[in-house]
Amino acid sequence: MTDGTPNLERGAVLTPDVLVVGAGPAGLTAAARLAGRTGADVLVLDRADTPGGVPVHTAHTGFGLRDLHRVLSGPAYAARLAGAARAAGADLRGRAMVTGWSGPRQVEATTPDGLLRVRARAVLLATGARERPRPARLVPGDRPQGVLTTGQLQQLVHGSGRHVGERAVVVGAEPVSWSAVLTLRAAGCRTVLMTSRYDRAESYAAFTVPGRTVLGVPVATGTRVVRIIGRGRVEGVEIEHAATGRRRTVACDTVVFTGDWVPEHELARAAGLAIDPGTLGPVVDTALHTSEPGVFAAGNLLHPVDTADGAALDGRHAADRIAAWLAAPGGEGPPLGPGVPVVAGEPFRWVAPQLLRPGGPAPPRGRLLLWSDALVRVPRVRVCQDGRVLARRRLPWPAAPGRVFRVPFALLSRLDPSGGPVRLALE
Repeated sequence: MTDGTPNLERGAVLTPDVLVVGAGPAGLTAAARLAGRTGADVLVLDRADTPGGVPVHTAHTGFGLRDLHRVLSGPAYAARLAGAARAAGADLRGRAMVTGWSGPRQVEATTPDGLLRVRARAVLLATGARERPRPARLVPGDRPQGVLTTGQLQQLVHGSGRHVGERAVVVGAEPVSWSAVLTLRAAGCRTVLMTSRYDRAESYAAFTVPGRTVLGVPVATGTRVVRIIGRGRVEGVEIEHAATGRRRTVACDTVVFTGDWVPEHELARAAGLAIDPGTLGPVVDTALHTSEPGVFAAGNLLHPVDTADGAALDGRHAADRIAAWLAAPGGEGPPLGPGVPVVAGEPFRWVAPQLLRPGGPAPPRGRLLLWSDALVRVPRVRVCQDGRVLARRRLPWPAAPGRVFRVPFALLSRLDPSGGPVRLALE
């Protein structure tokens, strides 16, 4: 990403039409669409040297189905998105850490060439999400080497080509957990157990069934890791069965904590943006506009965590709304008016977007995204406002932990724009 970047004097100021912070699928897709379709001057800053985000270090296939309509490996997918952004005319700069805000739509970044100041007409935050590491999960025990997250594992294996161990326990059973299994397998490390605190593995059957039968990975549901054992190196983990309280020790030399996502929200918080207590990312309306005029957000910063192509489609949606903002009289859209809040009821932890403004567009892909803390195989959604039921509908896909649950936006068509919050729950 640094190729072709001119040397910068300390304190140099750039004034692009759009600043995109984050060169993952959402940021790169938005940059390509804005630069290619509107001719906007787009600058993309990312702290990594190679653009593409998480897919750069995810060597297995399965990327690009919904946005590119083809299936690619992670690195090939990342390279294709970066190539499209560059070909459209976007300026991609790596090793550029955005450190803070110096004014409305103005940021400061540290680069290999010194301090960079950027003053843009619009800003898109696409900083993504990260897995909570072991300390944040409060797992007790020893503090040996060999305890990783999926992201750390993939960078070690695919980024540095390092050996990670012989026997691994994977904590979590989400889709990303099977990505960790494949990465371990590529490194010659066998996954001897996958654990899930839920009664059913969080991942889709399309992942779990082949994982158990073809890869030979046993999945222990209703369990949790209660202790890590080992001095210099992991020697084992202690597993507790939730229903019985019985414990057993599993010998291993590697432990990978997967899932349990939290958005990379530090920059959003530093800007004083309204933060949703459920997602921990910024509150946005259906145009992906945050509480700050001209500052938009997209991808897994908003809903940790969706697939890479889902994040890319978020970026495409945000690009169109940013283009409308830039094309408005005076060079920016009208003041942000009040909206109707959308809140998550049981068994949902969060919903995104969280605000419906009159006259706003449908959300990306015409869906509201929710995260369920319980498995409901045949969910019946109820939408209420001010004690009135707006809609009920049985949906043909399950609500399950570990994956995004999608609700058609059309179910909110009868809301009162001057009324109170709209609540989505399951009956």
